[in-house]
Amino acid sequence: MTIAAENLLVKFRSRDTPFGVTRGTVKALAKELDVNETQVSHMALSKFASDVLPAYAPDDGPLTAKQVRALRKDAAKHLPKGKVLSSEALFA
Repeated sequence: MTIAAENLLVKFRSRDTPFGVTRGTVKALAKELDVNETQVSHMALSKFASDVLPAYAPDDGPLTAKQVRALRKDAAKHLPKGKVLSSEALFA
């Protein structure tokens, strides 16, 4: 990939909206944060990515009946056995 292909051209809006900002807003952010305008763009895109993109890979979907039976069988080995001595309810 060439260097030119790695650059991004940003067209600023004529006014600030939920979908874009003016160059003046970017300059004000850069001044307030004491960074350059490119860094402001990277920070904004990074925050947007963390808000929109999933934080983890999707799972394989619901368990099959066979998997549920295997889990219940395994869990039964680890559960306590015998008479219940006392119990409490969080919501009565």
